[in-house]
Amino acid sequence: MKKRLPYLVLLILLIAIEVIIALTQHNNWLRSYGGDVIVVWAVYCLVQSLAGGQNNHYAVHLAVLAFAFFVEFLQYMHVVDLIGLGNIQFFRTLIGTSFAVEDLLSYTIGTAIACFGSLVYYKKFYTKN
Repeated sequence: MKKRLPYLVLLILLIAIEVIIALTQHNNWLRSYGGDVIVVWAVYCLVQSLAGGQNNHYAVHLAVLAFAFFVEFLQYMHVVDLIGLGNIQFFRTLIGTSFAVEDLLSYTIGTAIACFGSLVYYKKFYTKN
């Protein structure tokens, strides 16, 4: 539980930030791109909080990026409509309904920032000088 707690706290903070962005930012770059950068951090924290934070951090970052790309390609195929959930706003928001190459770039940037953050964190706190 000790290693899970920081990820859980960060997950809650990131979800709060995402909700604030969704409620206050409309049709601007922060909502369009910043939210996509942050969402890969939130999914990473979710995975690490569930898995106990014991995993190879870079492998988890790459798995989250692959998952984000997968969801984006589901949007390209209009999967929400294909499985009959297109009239339910919750699923339209959760899964999304429009594919954008810019989103793939945002997920990649978010993952790169997170990998760099992991590198700095683990070099600072887990290497012997």
